[in-house]
Amino acid sequence: MSPLALLTRPRLDSENLALLLRARGVASLIEPVIEIVPLAGARLPGLDRMQALLLTSANGVRALAGLLGPPPAGRHMALLAVGAASAEAARREGFENVQSAGGDVAALAALARARLDPKQGPLLHVAASTVAGDLAAALERDGFDVRRECIYQALPSTALSPAAGAALAAGKIDMVLFFSPRSARAFVKLARAAAVDSVLAQVTAICLSAQVAQQAGEVTWRRIRTAPEPEQAALLDEVAREVDVAEHGR
Repeated sequence: MSPLALLTRPRLDSENLALLLRARGVASLIEPVIEIVPLAGARLPGLDRMQALLLTSANGVRALAGLLGPPPAGRHMALLAVGAASAEAARREGFENVQSAGGDVAALAALARARLDPKQGPLLHVAASTVAGDLAAALERDGFDVRRECIYQALPSTALSPAAGAALAAGKIDMVLFFSPRSARAFVKLARAAAVDSVLAQVTAICLSAQVAQQAGEVTWRRIRTAPEPEQAALLDEVAREVDVAEHGR
């Protein structure tokens, strides 16, 4: 029987992830613990004044594309994405000049310093109503003018779905994948509310970064695996290692 992973990302991200896992022999149960909702009345400043766009999530890319309208509107601008998944989402949305950083805010700031010039105009950070890390502060120290525009919000789920709760309680879930501290924190809260947190001692948490693992570690797991780099590919490598241990004991 294929190992079963519980996917906690927003639904569209989880559906894409499930395809990648299926190719690796891992089945998925999608359980978004956060819902992405556009902010009512969100508007973008004049993009002609901006030197480049800074995107810290694929959700931000999709929200931005929704405000811009169909391509090619606004798709010619330089877009610096936090990591490979966000960069791929930007290219799917028709952005033509996309560069990818190393997967976290510090790497995105470093990429902006290397590729952009503070004298060439402000940078627009398209973000959620709550952000992880202070990208603006990191770049303003180097003379950049960073404008943050909140165009969507991430709302935590109020309860685990009956399917996810039942699968956890029955011991059917082998691993839970976490891509952000917020989603790990939300899942822990939901698992406690559903009284299935004790079951997690037989489940492996697979986390995108040490910050994510810290939030997941508020409950007891069989083990916590942390990707060595905050990139989806590195997390999928940890999934493969977990499958190898489960199948061969190494």
